Amino acid sequence: MTPEDLSSALFDIVTSRLDARRRDAPDAQPVTISVVDVQLERPRNRDHGDWTTNIAMKLAKSLGTNPRAFAAEITPDIEAIDGVASVDVAGPGFINITLETAAAGEIVRTILSQGDDYGHNHVLDGLSVNMEFVSANPTGPLHLGHTRWAALGDAIARVLSASGAEVTTEYYINDAGNQMDNFGASVLAAAKGEPTPEGGYPGEYIQQLAAKVLAQVPDLLELPENDAIGVARDLGYLQQLEEIKASLENFNVHFDVFFSERTLHAPDPETGTSLIDQAAVRLREQGHVFEKDDAVWVRTTDFGDDKDRVLTRGNGVTTYFAADAAYYLNKKDRGFTEKIYLLGADHHGYVGRLKALAAAAGDDPDVNIKILIGQLVNLNGAKLSKRAGNIVELDDLLDWVGADALRYSLARYPADSPLSLDGEKLRERTNDNPVFYVQYAHSRTRSVAKNAAVAGVDRSAFEPGLLTHETETELLGSLQELPRIVAQAAELREPHRVARYLEEVAGHYHRWYGACRVLPLGDEPITDLHRTRLWLNDATGQVIRNGLALLGVSAPDRM
Repeated sequence: MTPEDLSSALFDIVTSRLDARRRDAPDAQPVTISVVDVQLERPRNRDHGDWTTNIAMKLAKSLGTNPRAFAAEITPDIEAIDGVASVDVAGPGFINITLETAAAGEIVRTILSQGDDYGHNHVLDGLSVNMEFVSANPTGPLHLGHTRWAALGDAIARVLSASGAEVTTEYYINDAGNQMDNFGASVLAAAKGEPTPEGGYPGEYIQQLAAKVLAQVPDLLELPENDAIGVARDLGYLQQLEEIKASLENFNVHFDVFFSERTLHAPDPETGTSLIDQAAVRLREQGHVFEKDDAVWVRTTDFGDDKDRVLTRGNGVTTYFAADAAYYLNKKDRGFTEKIYLLGADHHGYVGRLKALAAAAGDDPDVNIKILIGQLVNLNGAKLSKRAGNIVELDDLLDWVGADALRYSLARYPADSPLSLDGEKLRERTNDNPVFYVQYAHSRTRSVAKNAAVAGVDRSAFEPGLLTHETETELLGSLQELPRIVAQAAELREPHRVARYLEEVAGHYHRWYGACRVLPLGDEPITDLHRTRLWLNDATGQVIRNGLALLGVSAPDRM
């Protein structure tokens, strides 16, 4: 019996009782529930059963009774559910449910039949999400800070997709503005063999970009200064962007869309107006634009912002906020129900203005936009990039620690927690290293399966009622949790819950491995218990594999 099956059966019991009460008291205030209200949790103390629900405590007040009385009322019906061994009412009205051994073990069959889809759920069906993250300026290589947002953003997108949402991952390329001109001037200076200009970008990587630009345009230095800066800027930017994309791919982070900021400034061939121009018109139509001191403003204070925001300065130059407005409206026009922004620790000031912008655009800021602020990360022992000189570069981190250890460790903590990691610890092949601990559990399941095949143990029989050892009960209980954990991680945008869950599963598996044998000893005959345990072994491997995939981490067959 899966948790979904049990939850559905409980829902039927409760709704039947509610229907009966409505018939007996037609004038009473109606009480309605959905299957989502019938939540099941794993008791912390396994002596309290396999599952517990607080549905009686949720409904008692509305029904004019006390929780324990309502729990006792529906207990006989719960005990009659096929596969339920016993029911106990505890505390103020918790209902603790113990399953029959065979019913609990049936989750193994479910896991193996669903394969890579096990853990997927439908709690976010119909939700269309734009997930924007990293969005580093294309003026240099990705660094340690970007690494955290890449791992976290990609993991959030994966759990959202696994929970039914339609997700588009997007990288916003800041390829307009003064920083791009400074970048072009830096590349040109390097091509000339001159020092980095004031406000420019130093580093060996600029020298490398300059060499590539010169190879493409041999007469670069013969062009007029402004033309040469433009060429160096545009060609150098394209080269740097390709390096950024390659670094992300090496980190197993894939973006569906790379959106250029220049798109917002470019005039439409037919109308001659840009998306930024059109954004101002649309916000004006909503009644939120006004003129003051020769500038064009949006009255964002009407929506909780700490001050009104300028769209166009008195000199006619548009602001970054104007680009933010045009970009948000572009996302809205593309049909995204929810726009998620994952921003760095220095962007707290953006929360109010972006939410106010969403409201000014006619959206609900509590529904249509979510802004996650990630805290800084420090990796002890990391060395500054030889190419960039003043940053810890992602490519160097991948060479030193590896993508799996980095991704798992960065996704293992909430976004809003400052993070300090030990680089050498992440390289260790010990149980103190969480990613190794989990990956080793998976490789052990594969090794057991391989050795079982050699020994003649197959999955020709499955008798879940035989899985009675204490470690088997624990392991089965944790395997049932993956769909709930994934749904919770998606709804809360907290993929670290998946990582912590995997460590729990790995711990249960390692203890089971030490206590229960899949392979017979010596001349011991192969029995259905061995075969059934092979099913459990393989189901555990599938669960770990599925969970690691949600974090963008590999599940190796050998360690």
